[in-house]
Amino acid sequence: MPDTPQALSVSQLNQRAKQTLERDVGEVWVEGELSNVSRPASGHIYFTLKDDRAQIRCALFRQRARFVAAPMRDGDQVKLRGRVSLFEPRGDYQLIADAVQAAGLGELLAAFERLKAQLDSEGMFANTRPLPFPPRKILILSSASGAAIRDVLAVLEARWPLADVTLIPVSVQGTEAAPAMISALGLLNRQARLDPDQDVVLITRGGGSLEDLWAFNNEHLARAIFHSRLPVMSAVGHEVDVTLADFAADMRAPTPSAAAERLVPDQQALKQQLTQAESRLMRAMQARLERDSQRLDTLRARLRHPGEQLNLQRQHVTGLSQRLQRAMQQNIEQQQARVMQLSKRLTSQDMARLHRTEQTRVSQLQRRLATAMQRALEVRQSQLSSAARELHAISPLAVLGRGYAIAQDEKGNVIRRADDTAPGQKLSLRLGEGRLNVEVKRRYKK
Repeated sequence: MPDTPQALSVSQLNQRAKQTLERDVGEVWVEGELSNVSRPASGHIYFTLKDDRAQIRCALFRQRARFVAAPMRDGDQVKLRGRVSLFEPRGDYQLIADAVQAAGLGELLAAFERLKAQLDSEGMFANTRPLPFPPRKILILSSASGAAIRDVLAVLEARWPLADVTLIPVSVQGTEAAPAMISALGLLNRQARLDPDQDVVLITRGGGSLEDLWAFNNEHLARAIFHSRLPVMSAVGHEVDVTLADFAADMRAPTPSAAAERLVPDQQALKQQLTQAESRLMRAMQARLERDSQRLDTLRARLRHPGEQLNLQRQHVTGLSQRLQRAMQQNIEQQQARVMQLSKRLTSQDMARLHRTEQTRVSQLQRRLATAMQRALEVRQSQLSSAARELHAISPLAVLGRGYAIAQDEKGNVIRRADDTAPGQKLSLRLGEGRLNVEVKRRYKK
């Protein structure tokens, strides 16, 4: 019995076929008509590409589908780039696409790349001027009826109602679009009332095909944007759409709505910042008031009434006088005791000689005592006079003695301002010596 050849499983066969297709064919560009376009919830796009004699299944996965600007409708003629593969579970031969464009765009893209390289070499894409934020005036070049201008105005109104917006209606598609935008941009730059430091020009329109956006790839428009005295923001099409106007502008936004968001601040965010700043300020003020209140309480506790100070000084002087009297009395008693001791010693010595000697000594001691008492008295009197001068300096009566007076109402309250009195009111004036009862005739501010 002959040996049975080893058979491949179906999955192994499909795997080999897939490897062969991907290795031998690889990445290709294919042109054809779209058919059976399907967009499931996964975000992938499945369709059939066909011509008059054949067709092939195609898949455009979600990661690449969001970069495709072509509308992808049944019957559209497109060019797509992809790699040939095979879906192993079903054995379906298919093309995995990663780029799709409308057929006939190859020449436009080539022209775009050539003009882009030329303008870049001339420095036409080197604008880096900062846009004023927020601008004083926003000048918009766009179609008056497009969805883009409605989106821009809605965002500006929601974020910054204070924006001064002027719409200059221009065509944004077709052969007349680029000349119209160039003319409008030149007119804006010639208007003397516009301020390059405060105003900004926004050139915008919604998305579309490459042919729809071709006006924004005009060489003369790109040069006009680059040479504009007013700063220019470009927001043409969707995020994946890039034009020469975007490169020449001072700033590009991916969409018209994003342009409006970048041009003006968000009033709600600013209000929140102001609210937070107000809260911080209130907390700082409260903390400062608490610190100052504590300091005031401390100073108030240290502050004493002049009468209390006067009493303290009077007590101090009284204490000094009493100490002086006690010291003098003690000194006298000590001297008397010494005299008595000396008298006793006299009885046992030559009385006449001792008497003469001690009499001389007593006379000397008396003179020294008198001198010491006089000196001590002078010192205490000087201290007493200095304390009296200090008391007099802080006494309210000293101020009154210089010609000032204290006005009091019938209840004894001190009058500090003329507005605290009324014509005809009885007042009491305390002077340096005596009091006066007076009547208010008229009040003066100064």
